[in-house]
Amino acid sequence: MSMNAIAVSGLRKAYGDKVVLDGIDLDVPAGSIFSLLGPNGAGKTTTVNVLTTLMKADGGTVRVAGHDVATETKQVRAAIGVTGQFAAVDELLTGRENLQLMADLKRIRSGGTVVAGLLERFDLVEAAPKLVSTYSGGMRRKLDLAMTLVGSPRIIFLDEPTTGLDPRSRRTMWEIVRELVAGGVTIFLTTQYLDEADQLADRIAVLDQGRIVAEGTPAQLKRRVPGSHIRLRFAGAGELAAAARVLAGATADEQDLTLRVPGDGGVQAVRALLDQLDRHGVDALEFSVHTPDLDDVFLALTGRASTEVTAK
Repeated sequence: MSMNAIAVSGLRKAYGDKVVLDGIDLDVPAGSIFSLLGPNGAGKTTTVNVLTTLMKADGGTVRVAGHDVATETKQVRAAIGVTGQFAAVDELLTGRENLQLMADLKRIRSGGTVVAGLLERFDLVEAAPKLVSTYSGGMRRKLDLAMTLVGSPRIIFLDEPTTGLDPRSRRTMWEIVRELVAGGVTIFLTTQYLDEADQLADRIAVLDQGRIVAEGTPAQLKRRVPGSHIRLRFAGAGELAAAARVLAGATADEQDLTLRVPGDGGVQAVRALLDQLDRHGVDALEFSVHTPDLDDVFLALTGRASTEVTAK
């Protein structure tokens, strides 16, 4: 595979007069987690459908695993796995039978060995002989993802993988995703949980009204929103007052002996601030960097609350 597992240029899609995707560009490095966020109707599902060969684009080029999705559909499908918003498992079969069915459909050699390995990997050995109708939501999601891994896809599209899961099951899924990426798999993630994107994604793109309005690491996106600051705490009122005189624009809290200094929180900004205090002989007990969260970023970029984020 090339350096980019997914390369999208000028992607356009419309339904009649309604433009859903208005020339978007995306590059997803191999072996990374890329998250696509956006409000309802932003075009996320359409994007995923085009990337997974379920829908044809009206314009632009899309290459997945080095193959053109329009002309090399079979090769693309052989390289990807897709886990939808709802677990696509057969409740009338056992966990083992679900996995074996997938192995048979994909004509996997040594399918029994592959199934046994996936059951072990996802901690489903004990539940394997039980009907899936008896599984909890977390177990179903794990089985669904295990079925996606039959055939060892290099790129996996996860559509809201933890919707409806309890906090413990969510974190278990996060660990599984991280392990997949550590093994070289590329993850394309859509999620309604901004903290999930913050925890998992190497890069995030925000899609709004059919266009990419921002892209970058979670930290880079947070620094785009006003409100970032560096907080310094001092041993006494004298040190606090001295620092306040040195650092223009800082806001002091005399009760907590802290100073709030506006800044992007980047390494250079922190280093410059500490060097400035050092030149004036002022020492801080500790410092911390505070940035807006992804909820703030989402609201600033789209003008809508993060509660509207879904994979639709």
